Amino acid sequence: MKLEEEDFGPDRMIQIETDDEENEAERVCHNHEDDSESDVTRPSRDPSFNGMDSDPCGSWPQSYRRSMDMYTMLTPPSVSIPRNSFLQQSGDKRPQTISDTEFSLSKPLISATSDKEEVNSSALPVREFTASGLRVSISEQSSTQQCTYSQSVINSVNALCGIGVLSTPYALKEGGWFSIALLFAFGIITCYTGILLKRCLESSTQLQTYPDIGQAAFGLGGRLCIAVILYLELYSSCIEFLIMMSDNMSAFFPNAQMDIARIHLDSYQICAIVATLVILPTVWLRNLSWISYISVGGVFTMILVVLCLLWVGATSEIGFHPSGNALNFARLPITIGIYSFCYGSHSVFPNIYSSMDDPSRFPSLLVFSFAIAGLLYAGVAVFGFLMFGEDTNPQFTLNLPTKLVASNIAGWTVVVAPVTKFALSLTPVALGIEELLPPAQSRSQFVSIFIRTSLVASTLVVALTVPYFGSLMAMIGSFLVMLVSVIIPCACYMRIHRGGLTKLQIAVCVFIIVVGAFCAIVGTYSAMTSMKDS
Repeated sequence: MKLEEEDFGPDRMIQIETDDEENEAERVCHNHEDDSESDVTRPSRDPSFNGMDSDPCGSWPQSYRRSMDMYTMLTPPSVSIPRNSFLQQSGDKRPQTISDTEFSLSKPLISATSDKEEVNSSALPVREFTASGLRVSISEQSSTQQCTYSQSVINSVNALCGIGVLSTPYALKEGGWFSIALLFAFGIITCYTGILLKRCLESSTQLQTYPDIGQAAFGLGGRLCIAVILYLELYSSCIEFLIMMSDNMSAFFPNAQMDIARIHLDSYQICAIVATLVILPTVWLRNLSWISYISVGGVFTMILVVLCLLWVGATSEIGFHPSGNALNFARLPITIGIYSFCYGSHSVFPNIYSSMDDPSRFPSLLVFSFAIAGLLYAGVAVFGFLMFGEDTNPQFTLNLPTKLVASNIAGWTVVVAPVTKFALSLTPVALGIEELLPPAQSRSQFVSIFIRTSLVASTLVVALTVPYFGSLMAMIGSFLVMLVSVIIPCACYMRIHRGGLTKLQIAVCVFIIVVGAFCAIVGTYSAMTSMKDS
């Protein structure tokens, strides 16, 4: 039987086959400008890839896609999407059908109903996750506003150009002048692995997030493992934000100290507590769309800090003076960890890809974005090291003379900027935890506030226990970022496209995995040793 076209409006039609053909039901989305179906054919898939072990709509985490969409700032998340928008035309080469993330290819669209029955949204097998008042319908996740190429570039550059720029002069000091080549080498490798993620997403319309890719490659275990690693990366970034705020704030108040119940607090500890209290209310917010708009200025705040650095070097007595070693093998692992941290944005790339109105241009977007980020990182590394030499701190803002106006601008900028970034990084982790709770608890506002407050408090404890910005960044880069941005994309690509790759492609992926694993082991060990010696 068929539901006539007028039941859904002139531009939409859904056909439901007879019971005998139920498992081969078609889903067709008509363009109101062109009724031809030639543009909506489903992309070909690797013959050996027959889908995931289980439907992604039933696997944790369900909140990941929507929470990471907050990083595509020009299309911020909306928690209220009209139900009649479950079909949306797109310029994506991977045509979006009804809830690509919801349905298995072998499942019928909806159950058979009478011709005269009104088909509404309740007839669709929609699985909803509700946590702390945030209502996320999985079938609605694909109905997002599309970004132009220029908007996607801004999103990508904003994701790449983060707090790592503050430590590149320190990384250059640790590794020597020739180590700058490793910065560009890791940029090339991580740009390539970003393209591999895109190829994985193209293998099936069901794949829209990084955990989806993990499930397609290694089953439910791969999905869970990748999700945990991604959440750890976000959580560790929050710790870095807090340390950065505390370090720079304490530089303005070096003599601050306090005694509470025989417990002495120095300037850093007081500033860490104050920073935590300032950040805490932002993580309680249920709607972070306004924060996602503000955080688009992250790349511009970093540029402002860089301009302040150059201004101080050009106008003050500090100047630029060549110094340092050509290459320092003993400290090279620390350098590698910091450089890899700079390119740790792969968890956002699937969302940026899905939000593009022309996803075929995603590779060129990555090349352009990585080129901008690489030049920015290299320029700051060179000029910062020329200015401060062997005295370069893990954050170059701590080297700037406090008496200069440009120094004060740079210092307070890096104090204020993490206030918006912190909530965006911690909210996905909180939603992932809330999703594991029973429905009654996941809807509780008290439980939500308790979880988020506990997470923030735990970051404070870690920041007070391990207040080593540079060493912690090197460990995060060596372990977590090396997994997310180097090793896992290659492993998933080879697994999903097994049998369809050339020997050269396999050799390149294996080589990247081996190099990544070696750097991860050596870099993590060196970073942990550095923290113990500090």
